[in-house]
Amino acid sequence: MARYVDLHPENPQPRVVGQVVDALRDDALIAYPTDSGYALGCQLGNREGRDRIVRIRQLDEKHHFTLVCRDFAQLGQFVQIDNAAFRAIKSATPGPYTFILPATREVPRRLMHPKKRTVGVRIPDHVVVQAILDELGEPLLTSTLILPGESEPRTMGWDIKEELDHVVDVVIESGEIPAEPTTVVDWSLGAPEVVRRGAGDPDRFEA
Repeated sequence: MARYVDLHPENPQPRVVGQVVDALRDDALIAYPTDSGYALGCQLGNREGRDRIVRIRQLDEKHHFTLVCRDFAQLGQFVQIDNAAFRAIKSATPGPYTFILPATREVPRRLMHPKKRTVGVRIPDHVVVQAILDELGEPLLTSTLILPGESEPRTMGWDIKEELDHVVDVVIESGEIPAEPTTVVDWSLGAPEVVRRGAGDPDRFEA
């Protein structure tokens, strides 16, 4: 049965944030709110957590996992960014964008796209997520919580607790959040290609 945790959306309680991070370090899989709907998350080294995400979402091997980062400096440790991408991505973050870029050696191979050696990265504009990332000290391995047969991410913690009670370990409630997923921009070939239009304005990345 999943633990149900209530975090204040503007002033998340440090003690409770610490409990969530302790659970992550103990290989928990969490459902947590972001600036573009709920997501599933675990530590980068949690192999079983990655596999659980795949099973819950029924993902195939071509799925791009996302590393949710605290800031741009952390993001830069895990992906290769040229000057043009650097300026454009930095100006759009934090925000509801996911960027697909070539992975560095810091990224475990099992988290990369099997052929392209790429990975998704993003910096969410959400106080609760930032508090968790700050305490954790590393990115979260993440996938948007869009269940099979659905097209939008879940937005209510109680709803997730009811449906995924026996397949996740922690569900975080933190008030109302948007239902629109991130805009995904593939920058792996040197120029931006919008592959999913979502909450972030895609026009800034389209010629």
